[in-house]
Amino acid sequence: MKKTLNIALALSFMACSSYKSTSIQNLNTDLAQTYAASITAKDLGKHLFIYASDQFEGRDTGEPGQKKAVQYLRNFYSSQDIISPTGVADYFQKIPAEWLTKQGKVELKASENVVAFIKGREKPNEIIVISAHLDHEGVKNGKIYNGADDDGSGTVAMLEIAQAFKKAVNAGKGPKRSILFLHVTAEEKGLLGSKYYTDIEPLFPLKNTVCNLNIDMIGRIDERHKTDPNYVYLIGSDKLSSELHNISEAVNKKYMNINLDYKYNDKNDPNRFYYRSDHYNFAKNNIPVIFYFNGTHKDYHQPTDTPDKINYSLLENRTRLIFYTAWKIANMDKRIIADKAIIKKERK
Repeated sequence: MKKTLNIALALSFMACSSYKSTSIQNLNTDLAQTYAASITAKDLGKHLFIYASDQFEGRDTGEPGQKKAVQYLRNFYSSQDIISPTGVADYFQKIPAEWLTKQGKVELKASENVVAFIKGREKPNEIIVISAHLDHEGVKNGKIYNGADDDGSGTVAMLEIAQAFKKAVNAGKGPKRSILFLHVTAEEKGLLGSKYYTDIEPLFPLKNTVCNLNIDMIGRIDERHKTDPNYVYLIGSDKLSSELHNISEAVNKKYMNINLDYKYNDKNDPNRFYYRSDHYNFAKNNIPVIFYFNGTHKDYHQPTDTPDKINYSLLENRTRLIFYTAWKIANMDKRIIADKAIIKKERK
């Protein structure tokens, strides 16, 4: 009897020890890694082979193919129970044809940005904007410009990042700050969708916008990195906030160890990429930005920019890097500071 009791006590102790060990292990789990793991090359590819397919006809602003593309984005967010921001009907921020035509200096049809929102659990009024442009070149001379890299890659990266954050929300581990997923239209017409958001109808006060992480072409390898493909160009990270730049560097070192190439961050860069994607409309308003970019390649703005040429392993890694960066910024105790913001003098 005594022997039986001792065995029972031993088993009970082992069970308790095992439970405690498991509990401690769970407490020590890096939540960022847990949710980043849900971002996979396979899922990115599933989205992109649809989003950059011929059925979307190159996603030219205001055209039927672009309308199909925004429906795809809306359906995804709805299926994930990721909400549309207050004041926006069914995920679409509508932009009138008259405004687009005036700004673009060519006749354009009405279009829309697609917006989805995850509300922060502690600091809901502080907003991180993650953006990518949903449009491309459309059909030219009977050839469809699918825009798999430009910017199908950024678009599907956003979908996976949003889904990862939503998984955290569902587990009761949502971000402290709010995140706006902003798919902008008419980038190819002159950054017009993002300009409409920042200059005409910001859904949240710009002063409450912590930063913009803009994703435009992250699925390919350029000539400069043919022998070292584990890279991504970062543009603008240090222009307005030293803190944002340092966070970006630290997050990469901790999780990904991607070669962060700042070649195009040079103020003397003749390509002037800093001014050529949607982050710039945030930067001009003193909002810290990072522009993620793989550089140009022979299929840039050609009908040959197709989803079969994307490096999905690289796309996964770059997408995870952006998620980790957003996660860090969203969960910091204090908001990042724009210590290099340009003070604008009031006109008399």
